Amino acid sequence: MPDISRIYPSDRNALAKVDALLAGEGLRRDANLDYICGIYDEDYHLIATGSCFESTLRCFAVDRRHQGEGLLNTLVSHLMEYQQQRGNHHLFLYTKATSASFFRDLGFCEIARVDGTLVFMENFSRGFAGCLQRFKRETGEAGQGGAAAGRTAAIVMNANPFTLGHQYLAERAAEENNLLHIFLVSEDTSLVPFAVRKHLVEEGLRHLDNVVLHSSGPYIISQATFPSYFQKDEDEVSRSHALLDVTIFGKIAAQLGITRRYIGEEPFSRVTNLYNQVMAEYLPRQGIQCVVIPRREREGRAISASDVRKLLQAGDFHSLAGLVPPTTLAYFQRAEAAPVLEAIRRAGQVAHH
Repeated sequence: MPDISRIYPSDRNALAKVDALLAGEGLRRDANLDYICGIYDEDYHLIATGSCFESTLRCFAVDRRHQGEGLLNTLVSHLMEYQQQRGNHHLFLYTKATSASFFRDLGFCEIARVDGTLVFMENFSRGFAGCLQRFKRETGEAGQGGAAAGRTAAIVMNANPFTLGHQYLAERAAEENNLLHIFLVSEDTSLVPFAVRKHLVEEGLRHLDNVVLHSSGPYIISQATFPSYFQKDEDEVSRSHALLDVTIFGKIAAQLGITRRYIGEEPFSRVTNLYNQVMAEYLPRQGIQCVVIPRREREGRAISASDVRKLLQAGDFHSLAGLVPPTTLAYFQRAEAAPVLEAIRRAGQVAHH
């Protein structure tokens, strides 16, 4: 079996070889990688590479002169073993449709595909089905099992942190529907940890009795963990991410009887605006109405979580009171919020340098 070498972010020469090998396959190195490895020939030419980010496998490429030698199988086996050592047993990967059968032979199961080109897979045959069952169980446990007979809607939110804007969107959707599912992105890639975001959403929506809050699990994918190596530019990355989200969401909606998805109008972010355009076009094709709600404003400016984070960085709790529910404000004024506030302040300092 050929030796596998770890490639470190500081090794620019090796990374250049990785980039060249990926480019030969029409790929580029993903922005989010936390482990890169490769196989070299006897002349120290890089002939195969693969990477990880959190619980995903990504960025595979094999020199065309060495394809058919089992190098990809060797890389995947190595990365799966490495992930096991890290405690990641439930693994995911994104691959081209032309390679899906190879990974299927290794025990990966297809979750969804986009444009017939990008395939999202996992190594648990009942993973996605189990997540759907959890969503159903949580609905019943919340006493909302029978509400599905009426109009059922959904919101996907990150709530980093939970603002009056998020609250307004949820209140509108809850008022206009019999049942509202809120899927909170559970990947911990935000400044405000998932446990805190979940607590703030629960507290901020406690007055609504027809809402079921779900942890999204790994199937509602955040922009931070969606791969970028298949696409030529960031707009194409955003479009593919949105299409994958819509495809997976359609399967979730079919199980839960969801016929509406509510999204906030996006005056600030080009990426989110593009995402919204894709959803507005493709959700109706799955029988799901895409309802765009104008953002709640404060003094003529749409309320945004990024503005809230800036006020937290500055310690301006007086201005913050106009942008977040009392429950969010109260949390950030308690001693337990100190580590989260420190992380937000550090991020602000990095952004200004």
